[in-house]
Amino acid sequence: MEDNKYKFWEIEPKWQEYWNRRGLFKIEEDSSKEKFYCLVMFPYPSGTLHVGHARNYILGDVVVRYKLMKGYNVLTPMGWDAFGLPAENAAIKEGCHPAELTYRNIAAMKNQLLHWGTGYDWDREVAACDPEYYKWTQWIFLQLYERGLAYKKKAAVNWCPSCSTVLANEQVIDGLCERCDTPVKQKDLEQWFFKITDYAQRLLDDLELLKGWPERVKVMQRNWIGKSEGARIDFRVAGPLPSEGAGLKPAPTLTCFTTRPDTLFGVTFMVLAPEHPIIKLLVENNPRRDDILSFVEKARNENLIQRSAAGAPKEGVFMGLHVINPVTNEEVPLWIANYALMEYGTGAVMAVPAHDQRDFEFARAYNLPVRVVIQPEGETLRPEAMKEAYTGDGTQVDSGPFSGLPNREAIPKIIEYLKEKKLGVPSTNYRLRDWLISRQRYWGAPIPIIYCNACGIVPVPEEALPVLLPPVKKLRHSSQSPLAEVEEFFRTPCPRCQGEARREVDTMDTFVDSGWYYLRYLSPRDSNRPFDSELVNRWLPVDQYIGGVEHAILHLLYCRFITKVLCDMGCVKFQEPIKNLFTQGMIIKDGAKMSKSRGNVVSPEDIIKKYGADTLRLYILFIGPPEKDAEWSDRAVVGSSRFLNRLWQKVAEEAAKLSNLPGTKTKTSQLPEEARHLYRATHLTIKKVSEDIETSWHFNTAIASVMELFNQVEKFRPRASVSEASLTENILSLQVLRHSLESITLLLAPFVPHICEELWQVLGNKPSLFEQPRPTYDPEAIKVGEIELVVQVNGKVRGHLMVPVDLQEEEVKARALEDENVKKFLDGKKVVNIILVPRKLVNIVVR
Repeated sequence: MEDNKYKFWEIEPKWQEYWNRRGLFKIEEDSSKEKFYCLVMFPYPSGTLHVGHARNYILGDVVVRYKLMKGYNVLTPMGWDAFGLPAENAAIKEGCHPAELTYRNIAAMKNQLLHWGTGYDWDREVAACDPEYYKWTQWIFLQLYERGLAYKKKAAVNWCPSCSTVLANEQVIDGLCERCDTPVKQKDLEQWFFKITDYAQRLLDDLELLKGWPERVKVMQRNWIGKSEGARIDFRVAGPLPSEGAGLKPAPTLTCFTTRPDTLFGVTFMVLAPEHPIIKLLVENNPRRDDILSFVEKARNENLIQRSAAGAPKEGVFMGLHVINPVTNEEVPLWIANYALMEYGTGAVMAVPAHDQRDFEFARAYNLPVRVVIQPEGETLRPEAMKEAYTGDGTQVDSGPFSGLPNREAIPKIIEYLKEKKLGVPSTNYRLRDWLISRQRYWGAPIPIIYCNACGIVPVPEEALPVLLPPVKKLRHSSQSPLAEVEEFFRTPCPRCQGEARREVDTMDTFVDSGWYYLRYLSPRDSNRPFDSELVNRWLPVDQYIGGVEHAILHLLYCRFITKVLCDMGCVKFQEPIKNLFTQGMIIKDGAKMSKSRGNVVSPEDIIKKYGADTLRLYILFIGPPEKDAEWSDRAVVGSSRFLNRLWQKVAEEAAKLSNLPGTKTKTSQLPEEARHLYRATHLTIKKVSEDIETSWHFNTAIASVMELFNQVEKFRPRASVSEASLTENILSLQVLRHSLESITLLLAPFVPHICEELWQVLGNKPSLFEQPRPTYDPEAIKVGEIELVVQVNGKVRGHLMVPVDLQEEEVKARALEDENVKKFLDGKKVVNIILVPRKLVNIVVR
């Protein structure tokens, strides 16, 4: 090589341009190769990416390149989750249009991905904010509406007054909006929902199909769906309610769901969630109305997760009413409590303080009675002495005809009793709630619905899609959707009667956009259908999906739901969209997750400018197991750079004498001893790297193995030729050296592709090395050979010993002492020392 300097600034753009020109990351349309669909999670175009983001995309690129070398036909697309509130808020702040900001960010992030050497088929690029994409998001909405899976109702929602929009529970942190830290309030709004609860059982059952998903993700989804078996029980309000004037209204009935009907005889009060719709009826003409409504307002503005957290203060207000326990006919007081939620069950809770900890804490706070109805074995609980609720199993007491039964045996009998008496029914409940998709924002896919005074709710005809976002001169925060202020959008003729009508002004949750994008990549420019079913059924499910565990529940659950709906429609032939899932850990800096707000972000561009993209990639992959969080160290990056420079220098030094060697098949038995050891080490490394990648994705240990092999390569010194025999040995040694360097290059290629492409060429090979097969190990080469050692006692030969060549020193010594020919010279003597001359002899010194 003319210049031995490692010029990454020239090498990396060269190979990035070559891969693009070669079409390395495009699928072979009519290939007989096995397909492999590798997908990284749809990124949000936030502006610029830091090294925490880079980990996700570099991991995906390693998998793609590895599979290319394994001979797969690889699909690796990229697109943008381009709608959303952050872009709108940033656009308001900057005084520009969200589209301008979004496409600017897309260009910046795309440029970053290209500079990192991450390869995608950019011909398949999509953006959720493009009309050609969100036309089909709207189409999916219409399909759900037609099947009764999209509906509108009034619901209590988390409302951020500053962002002027609905927030999911996960977007509320400590009662504040995660975007702007404004206190979040509860607000009743007419909202659109997807009926995901109709699929709750299938979503739960089909988790068993997901053999390639991390168990913790499946547990998170299982808990989120939250199936519970129990009973729905009716509690009638005691006495009629006063109405306006002197009349009375019939007493309503409250229904609660419980998994513990065995505790029904221990109910001493009932609580309602502050959001319960019956409260409006119960406060009419109620003398405690002002106190009740004041508490309801306060409780509804608290964060739902905090309200229900263990140990959170239990607060409530008495309604001045009682309900009747259906099995005891006892009247018990009716309260509203902050710990009761509409999110679970019916929003009405039968309170059994002796056997539920939250009820116990509430009862103690308000001096309400505690009644024990399950006694643990060998113990007698006394209500006045209890410090906490007893939630375990035991024997029913004070439970009418069920007293004396084990409580688990009593549960089905009590449910059957309630059913016979028409007081309740067996019931299955899910924690999962229907998917709220309405957002009161501009930058999202418009919901394709029209409201007509004559025709009611009218879906936009499919041929009229997309419903385009209208241009706006200036966005601002408002208490209603910005689309409501665009008259030419809002006012529209009814598609049925042509009368005056108005459009829906809410836009869709961005999770709808990302709930089906993996299907669009197969035919991204198709203007007649959302996706080509034939192609989708050929390529899906996704073989490998990579992304953060923070999307383990909502995004992945919604993808699964939409896929099942499309399967029921006959559009796809698979129930689950993703075969294998990998969730990478975060990169931590200064003890915290990287974020601009914390000021601990590391720019990939700064590292690339100083050391090159391959150094960035190598360090990110070497920092630790990819599924674990890892601490970033600026100083440690230098170590990765040093290794690549050493590799470069070694190949540069050896290239001239290695590039023109004759190619012959290596026979281990013919190799000189040192060459044989290096050859064996090379094949052991090939085996180790393949296992690390295939079985555990521990790229860090795979890289460490290659580094260890390279250390041996650096120490390897072929002998200079002085005779015909030694010349042959020297050529064989050089061939082994070349084999080791080529193997190192091929093994490292998915991790540091630019330098490896260049080194592959320097070693006399034609590009691209990604069209070369991955090296495979030779089982014969890694077999442990044996050597014969002379065994001496006080310097005299007393035996010979055959041992494996790599046997540890202590084991060699032990075997020498146990040799039958040697032992007779040791009888009655004391061993004072054992001297081992590696690969030659063992001398036992005795007295």
